[in-house]
Amino acid sequence: MELKKFFEETKEAALAFSGGADSAYLLSQAVKYAGRVKAYYVKSCFQPGFELADALRLAEELGADMEVLNLGDSVLDEKVASNPSDRCYHCKKKIMGAIKEAAVKDGFDIILDGTNASDDEADRPGMKALGEMNILSPLRICGLPKEEIRRLSKEEGLFTWDKPAYACLATRIPTGTAISPEILARVEAAEKSLMSIGFTDFRVRVFGGGARLQLKKAQMEKAFKEREEIVKVLKPFFDEILLDMEAR
Repeated sequence: MELKKFFEETKEAALAFSGGADSAYLLSQAVKYAGRVKAYYVKSCFQPGFELADALRLAEELGADMEVLNLGDSVLDEKVASNPSDRCYHCKKKIMGAIKEAAVKDGFDIILDGTNASDDEADRPGMKALGEMNILSPLRICGLPKEEIRRLSKEEGLFTWDKPAYACLATRIPTGTAISPEILARVEAAEKSLMSIGFTDFRVRVFGGGARLQLKKAQMEKAFKEREEIVKVLKPFFDEILLDMEAR
């Protein structure tokens, strides 16, 4: 099935919108072909500020109806904050539950998300939650993989077409290590500082009491040359700074 046909048949839908490349393309097609669509962005301690800024910008450019649902630290209930191996499942249930509640109030029966055909179900506990809550993933249904979504997004003129994938801040914390608003804020601030000196598509992962920096291969040489600057911008947030020699 083509995405155009999906929306022509679906007519009305609510869309879980993260501001990333996948949900951005999905929203663009929904605005173009669906009869009525509304995007819902869940703001929580797991998302950095720039994700909301990107979501708002894209919604404005598309002329899309968008609502921000502010969950703040409430996502950190006991099942999520303890950071078990299936943390993503519990978190997804909470986030999609908030979206579903708001969408039903707005008269929507169908909820969509941006999971694509490249996403491996075995590696994503959150996909189990989507199935249980009857959330539809049109990009996956239509067989659209990540690279095709980027190509089509570029054709559509979406600024998100080459936006790096950005997993939530909770993924920076090792499984089994408790998650708190304080450590999430430190990780966000550290990554923002690293972006300010020209690094992109990286991760600052909590490693004991320090931080382990994961970079793409193309940025390794830059890291060696600018290691003093890296230490300078990350030291306010972590006492020990480590560089993972295996590129991500």
